[in-house]
Amino acid sequence: MTTRRILLIQGHPDPQGGHLCHALAQAYADGAASAGHALKRIEVAQLDFPVLRSATEWEKGALPGSLIAAQQAIEWAQHLVIFFPLWMGDMPALLKAFLEQIARPGFAFHEDGNGGFGKKGLGGRSARVVVTMGMPALVYRYYFRAHSVKSLERNVLGFVGIAPVHETLIGMVDKLDAKTSAKWLAKMRTLGGEAA
Repeated sequence: MTTRRILLIQGHPDPQGGHLCHALAQAYADGAASAGHALKRIEVAQLDFPVLRSATEWEKGALPGSLIAAQQAIEWAQHLVIFFPLWMGDMPALLKAFLEQIARPGFAFHEDGNGGFGKKGLGGRSARVVVTMGMPALVYRYYFRAHSVKSLERNVLGFVGIAPVHETLIGMVDKLDAKTSAKWLAKMRTLGGEAA
């Protein structure tokens, strides 16, 4: 099996850790390490950066120094895995703010020669999105059409060239028993080993 460079992006906004998202990320990391994959991590809650407040700031402002290493890690990676809890139907605001800061012109995409940002800057990378939620995952997937995850996949990851993107949706997290939790952790270790 070919080894890959994997970047884990922990999008849970609680800097104290200890949540299911953290356990899932650790299980994925354990599987990846045991298979010999190279691994880096970004803990978004541990970073200090401002929220973007204008298009001009996004297009022409300097990337905060606290995020330079994050951009370098994304550039290094061949496969990204993003973990986050579903909050109010979407990713937590801190993760969204992080992605807005990171996905700037000149890095995530480039001018196409016609004044637009049409050239995708992060092609050649794949991703997995792992989302935990209180509702049943099937309800989120089929009734709500997994709208926020699809938006992330299409409007952020796909827009900058990251493909394919796979997803793992874990529902009813407040009611998971030990056996079911163990199955999800085992699944993450397997996915980590496969770099999938």
